[in-house]
Amino acid sequence: MKYRHSVAQSADYLRMAVKRMTQQDAGLHPISYAIWYEYVASLNPELQAAIDRRLKEHGKLDDESTCALFHKHVAELDAKTALRIGDSVSHLVDQVSESAGHAGDQASRFGSSLETWIDTLLPPDGVADLAPGLQDILRGTRAMQQAIGTLQEKLDDSSRQAQQLKEEVARAREEALLDGLTGLVNRKGFDHAITACLQQEPTPFPGPCLMMIDVDRFKRINDTHGHLFGDRVLARIGEILRANVKGKDTAARFGGEEFAVILPETPRGGALGLAETLRALVAASRVTNGTRDELLIGNITVSIGVADHVAGESATALVTRADRALYAAKAQGRNRVALAPRPQTEAAK
Repeated sequence: MKYRHSVAQSADYLRMAVKRMTQQDAGLHPISYAIWYEYVASLNPELQAAIDRRLKEHGKLDDESTCALFHKHVAELDAKTALRIGDSVSHLVDQVSESAGHAGDQASRFGSSLETWIDTLLPPDGVADLAPGLQDILRGTRAMQQAIGTLQEKLDDSSRQAQQLKEEVARAREEALLDGLTGLVNRKGFDHAITACLQQEPTPFPGPCLMMIDVDRFKRINDTHGHLFGDRVLARIGEILRANVKGKDTAARFGGEEFAVILPETPRGGALGLAETLRALVAASRVTNGTRDELLIGNITVSIGVADHVAGESATALVTRADRALYAAKAQGRNRVALAPRPQTEAAK
């Protein structure tokens, strides 16, 4: 537990947090309280720095930025912990499963040896012709054989349970990297995927390429139709991405209304083609307003920036170039795709 403050300390932090909350444009809800409690208690330096930057740039926090800060700097800590625990449990389960399998093999061999010994020991006329001491040995041997059989069943059951636990841990790990609203991987999942993509050995395939996607005028959508409708828009875009980004490619919710698509083996021509397809699908989509009338609302568009990776480029640099191309698309009128120029040194070759 990271909150270990006394009642008096907590009361002080409560007063300070509520004062900060009332100065913002966000609702006085638990998410808002969580970030401001950690802020005033100096529990989370990264969160403090992010809030200070946001206040300097925009003056106040609204609901959207408050939720984004919470999911990135507060809830995400739990995801990281879950991943570490998942790794440890997986390792432990592997050890238990291996030990159970080894013990099961030994039990099976021992049982076979006992069976052979019984056949050798037992005379043709049966147990009655054995000396009393040998009869006791034979009975004990058969009892041991039955015990070995029971042990084998228990070991097999333990191995099945260990495998089931491992699968549950894997599911929990996967869920920790998923965005609940869109069903896409979250920012943490994106970071894992882009790092793994750029660490791969060079292949004969061109790429990788990266798309950065942003919903046009999303604040206006929220202001006009409400935040619940805004969530419906994000969920709809998630559906479009899940349906059209397949195979080794990864679609992620990068943060807020921004999405990303990693294309490990796609040249920039193919990336531009897919980006144009996604842009057109979003522009053609309609989202219900969630009221009793269930009106279909259109005019939802996205702008997309595409960048192809160059040798030696870091993940941060690639994201930055794709992001700049995204904002170039917005500057050119929105609802369009823009290709990032390659770095100057690469262009000169």
